[in-house]
Amino acid sequence: MLEKKPAGLFLLFFCLVVLVASSCLRSSRGSEVSWPTDGWQITRSDGLDWKRLRDMLDEIVKTDLNLDSLVVVYQGSIVLEKYYPVYSENTLHDTYSITKSVISTLVGIALKQGCITDLNDPVLDYFPEREFLNLDEQKKTITIEHLLTMSSGLAYDHDEMLAQMDWVQYTLDQPVLHQPGEHWEYHDGGPQVLSALIGLACGMDIEEFADQYLFGPLNIKDYRWQRSLGGYPNGSWGLAMTSRDLAKIGYLYLNDGLWEDVQILPPDWAARSTQRYFQVPDPLEPWDLYYGYLWWVHGDGPVAAHGYKGQFIYLISEHDLVVVITGNIPDSEFVRPQLMIRDYIIPAVNSSINK
Repeated sequence: MLEKKPAGLFLLFFCLVVLVASSCLRSSRGSEVSWPTDGWQITRSDGLDWKRLRDMLDEIVKTDLNLDSLVVVYQGSIVLEKYYPVYSENTLHDTYSITKSVISTLVGIALKQGCITDLNDPVLDYFPEREFLNLDEQKKTITIEHLLTMSSGLAYDHDEMLAQMDWVQYTLDQPVLHQPGEHWEYHDGGPQVLSALIGLACGMDIEEFADQYLFGPLNIKDYRWQRSLGGYPNGSWGLAMTSRDLAKIGYLYLNDGLWEDVQILPPDWAARSTQRYFQVPDPLEPWDLYYGYLWWVHGDGPVAAHGYKGQFIYLISEHDLVVVITGNIPDSEFVRPQLMIRDYIIPAVNSSINK
């Protein structure tokens, strides 16, 4: 007769291992994770340097920095939330190129779901029904990762693309000017291709895919997503969301793709997609800037999703911070939101840590 006791002990040991692993994951940032699925907790932490934060708000007004919203999430709660006329917590704000970082997130989910098998897959393999101009051996080697890092080497003209009915076809029709993977150039065509690719690979419209695997689990219900002339949700801009929901996207990355004990992203995706793959030439900020998988990696610390006119999701993992900014900020002032974080928000948090 088989002895059942060891099996029971093994099961108990296995459960303890799972519980310990879960506990380690939850405590890796030093505190229990608070999930804002049904709404953010609003906390006025007595430990923060509120004088410094008030000085920051005064500086925003005094210098006429044209912000629409500012949301600061610290240790899983909103500790500072400010809206400027005519905006509120319920306003859907155009995110512009933050849309690209959402597309990157959906690529990670498609990889976890098995729709995409490998980031080294050739892009053209996902469009077997299409024929493309300027087809050569270099173009055949363009991979999903090349599109994520904006290193496809494809020629690109923004205005020319906008004049076309099919932005995917236009992008993949272009000649290859640089060996794929060797040259970085900002490119709105690549995310358009990724938007269509996810839809084809996963067998559903990418907006439906996002609702099922990203927006649904995060309880993001109210958003607007513009479509390209070809009918695909715009992969490079066109997504409008509330500032609180943008903070949820940042919080997902701050927790390594975990949300309420469900691993939405591959466990290594947050780290993998925010590595420094290419240094960005001529950045708008006075420090080094790098590019990950449709995320920006700042030389002085933060990882960010950037959008035209001053739309930002900043992630500062070592301080357990997500900062969302929306506004109408010219390129000449793009540095100022990050200076706000460096000179006011992080010191205000450090004041709490050092008490």
